[in-house]
Amino acid sequence: MKNLKRLSLLAILMAFVISCAGMKDNNNSVTGKVDSIESGKDGYTAKVTTDTKEVYFAIISIVNVGGPQNYKQLKIGDVVSLKGEIWKTDDEKHIKVTQIVSVK
Repeated sequence: MKNLKRLSLLAILMAFVISCAGMKDNNNSVTGKVDSIESGKDGYTAKVTTDTKEVYFAIISIVNVGGPQNYKQLKIGDVVSLKGEIWKTDDEKHIKVTQIVSVK
C-alpha cells in the first residue's frame, strides 16, 4: 500500500512537470508592430501585433535583456523583432524578451 501511494504521487508529479514544460517555448522570436506600452517597476510591457494579427505582451526589462547596453525604450508604432521565452495563458500570449533584435 505504501508503494502504491508513492507510485501514484510520482505519477502525478511527473504529469505536472511535463504539462508545465509543454507550456513554454524557449528562445522563440516575435516580429510585429508596437500597439501600446505600459510602464512597470523594472521595465515595461509592450503590446505587439504580428502580421498574422497575433497579439503578444512583450515583457522588457534591463535585467532580462542583459544590461543597460542592450535595453531600448520602444515607442508606439515601432516595428520590432524580439527574441525570448514565449508562454501562453488561456487567452493571451506573452514573451519575456531576452534580446531586442531590431527596431524600425
